[in-house]
Amino acid sequence: MTISANKVRLDAILPLRGLFLQNANRQIRYNAVHERGRSDSYLLTMDDRPVGYGSIKGREVDDRDTVFEFFVAPPFRKHTSELFRQLLAAARPQFIECQSNDLLLSSMLFEFAGSIAADVVLFEDHSMTQLVVSNALVRPRRPGDLVFPHGIEPVGEYVVEMDGKIVATGGFLLHYNHPFADLYMEVREDCRRRGIASFLLQELKRECYLAGRIPAARCDIRNVASRAALCRAGLSACGFMLTGEINPARL
Repeated sequence: MTISANKVRLDAILPLRGLFLQNANRQIRYNAVHERGRSDSYLLTMDDRPVGYGSIKGREVDDRDTVFEFFVAPPFRKHTSELFRQLLAAARPQFIECQSNDLLLSSMLFEFAGSIAADVVLFEDHSMTQLVVSNALVRPRRPGDLVFPHGIEPVGEYVVEMDGKIVATGGFLLHYNHPFADLYMEVREDCRRRGIASFLLQELKRECYLAGRIPAARCDIRNVASRAALCRAGLSACGFMLTGEINPARL
């Protein structure tokens, strides 16, 4: 039996990637890396028969040093470790980065890497809420709205208006795999800790569903305030982004 991993064009792995997305049924944080041309694709074969693929991205845009996607068709998964070794030999990455709810790649992470750490929490929608903030209105942003300076997130397509002033903005991005969307928001600094973030997230979830998308989110594992706001809006942690450095002694 001959196992190999060969660098190919993105379109060569798309049928297998379709199976990966179907099996995953969850938000894929780095889904857009492929279409933005920031990944290298490797087709995994056994006796010249395609059985899976691996994708490599850079921790910096111009690098290709991190395995971030890996899939083996179910009938061939008893050969998963051998296939992953071939991927590592062909691509020579230094790191593995994966979602903890990606059981296949996370198993390779723990088998082949060390110094494993988590930096981001992933969220999925869990329940509907009925939050209310007195005098607060969520509406689409209009031309001419005076929006406060944003320090982290982009200015969103929706705003929270209180007493005629914009105190928060947010929206949802479509860089995740369909039908998932990525919620984001930012609250004016002097208006925080008043429940506005959770109220806005609740309403963004509603708009997301009306647009035919499933809301999801992520935040830095150290951002206690954002994590709490997401939970109050009915989302719950569904995974973590894990990163580990490949240990040559395990190859």
